[in-house]
Parts: sequence; C-alpha cells; structure tokens
Amino acid sequence: MVKILQYGRQVVFDQGTFDEWCVYLSEDNGKRYAPKDVEYFAQLQELTQYYLTNKVYNDFLQIYYKTTNRLDPEVLEQIDCIAKTYKVEHSDTLEQWLTVLYAGMIAEENKKHAVLKKRIKLLGMYQVLVEQITPEQAAIYSKGMSWQAIEKVLQAKSL
Repeated sequence: MVKILQYGRQVVFDQGTFDEWCVYLSEDNGKRYAPKDVEYFAQLQELTQYYLTNKVYNDFLQIYYKTTNRLDPEVLEQIDCIAKTYKVEHSDTLEQWLTVLYAGMIAEENKKHAVLKKRIKLLGMYQVLVEQITPEQAAIYSKGMSWQAIEKVLQAKSL
C-alpha cells in the first residue's frame, strides 16, 4: 500500500510483468489497473491551463527531489499539502497523479538494471508541462533509445 487517496482509491505496488514494483490504482470494488504515462501526462498537462506558468511542474519537482528508493510518509503528506493549493475541483486529480508519479519514481529507483532511474519521469514531465508537447509524444519519446541518448537529451535540457 502506497496511499489511500482522499476519495477512496488506493495507490499500491504489486507484481507486474517484470518485477514487484508495478504501480496500480485500485478501486473499492477490487478492480485495479496500472496507469499509463499518457494518462497522467494528459491530466496534469490539462491542469496547467488553470494555474500560473510552471506551477504544476514546480510542484512535481518538490516531490521529485525528495524521491528515493523507499516510500516516505513525509513525502505523501507533502503531496496532500500541495494538493490543497489547487482549486477544489482539481485537488483530487493532483493528489492522485502526484502519488502515482511518486510511486512510479520509487519503482524506477528500484529497477535493477535501470541507469536513468527516476530521471526518465522527469524528462516526460518536463516535456508535457514545460515544453507542452503532447502526452502521446512524451509517452513514447524515449522508446527504443539507448540510455546514453536519453542522458544527452537530459543534459541538453539541464535536467
């Protein structure tokens, strides 16, 4: 269990195709699914139209910089605090997707052979929230690229 969200869904880790670090959103009725990057990229990008430039990205960075390979209750509390700075109609969305991203970054930090670790999520979030590329483009951007090529992109963007 990562977190029970304000409206009852749960964010959990469980066995996935490759390891036990798959992130799922689980409903009260037991149904669950593993959210895709394009889904949270799209919903977070949509929020950018309601807030000051880079607010959503800067709030993501607060969580990004505190993410390690272990779940930290203080970071989950910080997500709650950040969500409260959003309009009521957006706070649940923000809480859900920041929590999913946080869990996803923990998963990346725990992948055995991953070189870039959580930085791969940083690249995607930068692309959709700062550069405003489409969520679909960002979700597939690094597919098939070597970690060295992605590292060059990260360095070119000062990430």
